[in-house]
Amino acid sequence: MIGGEFFNEIMELGIEGKVAMVAAATRGIGLAAAQALAKEGALVSVCGLDAQRIEKAAALLGKPHRAYRCDLGSAGDIADWIAVTQRDLGAPSILVTNTGGPPAGRIGAMDAAQWQKGFENTVLNVVRLVNGLSPAMKKSGWGRIVHITSLVAKDPDPMVAISSTLRAGISAMSRLQARELGRDGITVNCLLPGHTETDRQTHLLELRAKERGTGLDEERRRAAEAVPVGRLARTEEIADVVAFLCSQRAGYVSGAQIVVDGGITGGLG
Repeated sequence: MIGGEFFNEIMELGIEGKVAMVAAATRGIGLAAAQALAKEGALVSVCGLDAQRIEKAAALLGKPHRAYRCDLGSAGDIADWIAVTQRDLGAPSILVTNTGGPPAGRIGAMDAAQWQKGFENTVLNVVRLVNGLSPAMKKSGWGRIVHITSLVAKDPDPMVAISSTLRAGISAMSRLQARELGRDGITVNCLLPGHTETDRQTHLLELRAKERGTGLDEERRRAAEAVPVGRLARTEEIADVVAFLCSQRAGYVSGAQIVVDGGITGGLG
């Protein structure tokens, strides 16, 4: 039976041997995404800033994968990361953009310098990465671009005003990129994680605890209870969705905002 054959088929993602670059991937969701792609046979290049974390990520990924130092706020560093990846692994056809969150705080408390730094480290680096890698993807006729952002792109959080604003901008930019690059075999999508067990999440919970006069454990309990599934996400749960969006199987998914949040985000838009 055709139906039986279809449902018995193993889900092969079809990315073995493809070169993938995953930004800010020496910990958290970025590292989990890199591990998920490596597990599927991709050749993975990750970057970070902290030397010890870079070394640890390289050890976790193992050979032939690579880990490099790159300041994603620097145009020169991004160009160098692309160049060494091409030299060591080959031309990348998968790009996962991921950045540490901009400074946290309410909108009235953020000054112009914080907004400028947030833009450079959250939006402009994404532009540079896509502009640097999309020509080779066009030439090969195949590419996958996934922007890891946050649920605040759809549901702004007053505690992270800069991130809420800029992540929404990336969603708009990804739609434009998807329209421009689609005929060249390149898909572009945004993945919006919800509350996930990361260092960033712990930092935000600490800020909420300070503001409310509570404790970290109490805020973690509140955050988990607010999610319909009753817990925070594991990083590998986000990473598995990243891997699918980077796969051959996801060739008709483009320009989408994929929310992975346990059901917490309200609204239908």
